[in-house]
Amino acid sequence: MKAVAVFCGSRHGENPAFAAATRELGRLLAERDLALVYGGGKVGLMGEVAESCLAAGGKVIGVIPDFMVERELALQTCTELHIVDSMHTRKARMAELADAFVALPGGFGTFDELFEILTWGQIGLHGKPVGMLDTAGYYAGLREFLGKTVAEGFVRDAEFAKLQFATEPAVLLDRLAATPLLPARWAKADLLSKS
Repeated sequence: MKAVAVFCGSRHGENPAFAAATRELGRLLAERDLALVYGGGKVGLMGEVAESCLAAGGKVIGVIPDFMVERELALQTCTELHIVDSMHTRKARMAELADAFVALPGGFGTFDELFEILTWGQIGLHGKPVGMLDTAGYYAGLREFLGKTVAEGFVRDAEFAKLQFATEPAVLLDRLAATPLLPARWAKADLLSKS
């Protein structure tokens, strides 16, 4: 595992624990020599994870659509900043650059990224591990609901079991590193063509 994509909010949220855990994750990525791949923004938890990774000497790869750069939302101090043409291309590029995925607290955009990457894994576009950082119980209700999707027969137990949960950033990174990489059933190029 050399690079981790992080999906997270463009806001800080109400609980200060969200930003604290996000900064800890950014620092740990740098300390473990893992590149951060993220949405390229400078606001909210996105800015926190990138700034903390950079401050600890880490590599930060931002991927941001051009219309967001125009609104001055891009973090120009990223080690690499990829400017793409759409949200769809952004997700595909992040998936291409990363070896694992982490969802931090966030809103609809975070959920969109998380569920799309889970779906891509389910249909064989990638075999990379996915984890959720359940800071202050933020994802407890979603985890319970996902269990219901298994119980009701919409998601296979084996697919749900691939999703890693942890309340501490270090524990989650350890679990992702210990998860074997599965071969993709489709070519990497299909990430872009099927997005």
